[in-house]
Amino acid sequence: MERRRGTWLLVAMLVTTSTAWPCTGRAQDSPPDLPGRPVIKASALYMVELTSGKVLLEKSATRRLPPASLTKVMTALIALESAPLQEVVKIDRRAVVHHSSYRFRPGEEFLLRDLLTAMLVASANDACEAIAWHIGGDDKRFVALMNERAGRLGLKDTHFANPCGFDAPGHYSTAADLAKLTERALQEPIFSMMVRTLVRDIATVDGRRRMSLHSTNELLVDPEVNGVKTGYTSKAGRCLIASMFKDGHRLLLVGLNLMDQWEQASRLLRYGHEVAAGSERLKRGDGRPSGRRLSPSEEDAG
Repeated sequence: MERRRGTWLLVAMLVTTSTAWPCTGRAQDSPPDLPGRPVIKASALYMVELTSGKVLLEKSATRRLPPASLTKVMTALIALESAPLQEVVKIDRRAVVHHSSYRFRPGEEFLLRDLLTAMLVASANDACEAIAWHIGGDDKRFVALMNERAGRLGLKDTHFANPCGFDAPGHYSTAADLAKLTERALQEPIFSMMVRTLVRDIATVDGRRRMSLHSTNELLVDPEVNGVKTGYTSKAGRCLIASMFKDGHRLLLVGLNLMDQWEQASRLLRYGHEVAAGSERLKRGDGRPSGRRLSPSEEDAG
């Protein structure tokens, strides 16, 4: 009798405990009908659904880190706000210190539109520097424009030291700030078009030299991905801004020092869409999302 009573007491304690503590196989910050939070393998990450403004995923999103060539989003925004796309830019010899594989040459003339394409699609540093020297008169004045624009956008944890994203003291941003910057840049139709371009031909104004630009963003082979920018330095690691439009949802993901960037970014964007779509269905009350819950080993331990 005492053994039986002790057994029932043990069962009651287990039931009470399992009710009081959440299951470790479920993300505590996700509603029970939505997929579990995946592992984030990055120093910082921020993902938002732009239409609603709902933050879908974040990790150290306000941590100041080197942004590598994600910097070029600000350079492009300054250029688009400062000069017409058909303006002719003469390559300053001081702009070709950092060569790209396209090797822009001093004295060559390009339309600003084509240099912007080279900078955003192929991440060409010499094209980036040429734009900065043309718009700012020199690179220091252009960087001052970048920081002034960052202030007006409310990017309180962002400061630039160069136009292209080279590692330097005082050159930093955050995943959250870069998302806000990119959201503003995507409002420019020409920027939105350029960052989803896989291949584009450009030429000097006189037509003597032509080159074919190839995107550094491998995610663009997915027709639902429409941008935005890649980056890499030895200090920053792999950095990425990715945008996806699917079923009426506009997702924007920023990852700094992102591991396995193509596989992970694709997986996180799919997760973000599943959460955004599932939340919408729950809000409408027309069904439960069918997203698979991730196992404890797949969840973010930190």
